[in-house]
Amino acid sequence: MKKKKINIKNILFLVAILLLIIPQTRQPIQVLLHKGLAQFSPSVENVEDVEQISSYNWQLKSINGDSFNFESTKHKVVLVNLWATWCPPCIAEMPSMQALYTDYKDQVDFLFVSNESQEDLSKFLKKKGYTFPVYKPTTKSPETFNVRSIPRTFLIDRNGNIIIDKSGAANWNSETVRTTIDGLIKL
Repeated sequence: MKKKKINIKNILFLVAILLLIIPQTRQPIQVLLHKGLAQFSPSVENVEDVEQISSYNWQLKSINGDSFNFESTKHKVVLVNLWATWCPPCIAEMPSMQALYTDYKDQVDFLFVSNESQEDLSKFLKKKGYTFPVYKPTTKSPETFNVRSIPRTFLIDRNGNIIIDKSGAANWNSETVRTTIDGLIKL
């Protein structure tokens, strides 16, 4: 009978599997992998594929407790990001979101929407040093924002047209996104 050789590849494979099984190491590994994927910029919708917001009837509450009516974003450039603190692709794209928010917060309405508790959201934002506004829905979202997976981000123009509709992690601080936002602001 032949003895099986244990080689380095098999050991590395087993270590990788173990790291993915252990909850404390799984999320950081997933975030790292998604950061690699988040290097790509989201694509702008083709003119013939552009959809419009189905309704502006949506009530939100900031994590500070302030009410927010989505109707107030009508005729403005808006970025809506649906996310969660436990979501590796969401976590991976947040640094680019923060950079975009820092530069455009006075020209674009940013809505980061999550169903998580105020405590979890506040703790996450503080730990990461993020300053963008986070909201929780208090009414059912418009059909446009009924999504099956997160992160899901929409860039909306002043006429309610969805210019970018991206599922999954992306580089939101890219030249493509900045050029698109600059064009929307000038209109």
